[in-house]
Amino acid sequence: MGKPADNRKSASRKDGRLVWNHSTHIPGLIPILERLCQQDGIQTITPGVIGRVKGHSPKMQLRISVPIRGGYKVIARQGKTVQEVFILTPLSQDTLEEMIAIACGRV
Repeated sequence: MGKPADNRKSASRKDGRLVWNHSTHIPGLIPILERLCQQDGIQTITPGVIGRVKGHSPKMQLRISVPIRGGYKVIARQGKTVQEVFILTPLSQDTLEEMIAIACGRV
């Protein structure tokens, strides 16, 4: 008997993984996260809890909130809605901010 075939992608794969664990997301967030997944160094992106805030943000904004183990917590805001997004990456905060700007189309 030979070894079972390993169907996993190699460790040098470029695309990260977008986790779909909620049925609702802020409108327009998923296309941004899909573009971000295609960047080098992004391992996993997990959208989290949706909430309401008093302030109003007319455009979609993604802002790095705090470092977490293995990555960063990002806050996505649009209108009066806010959603947590967890990004697992070995990249520095400055590099991740640049990648978020590119994914949002601000560069």
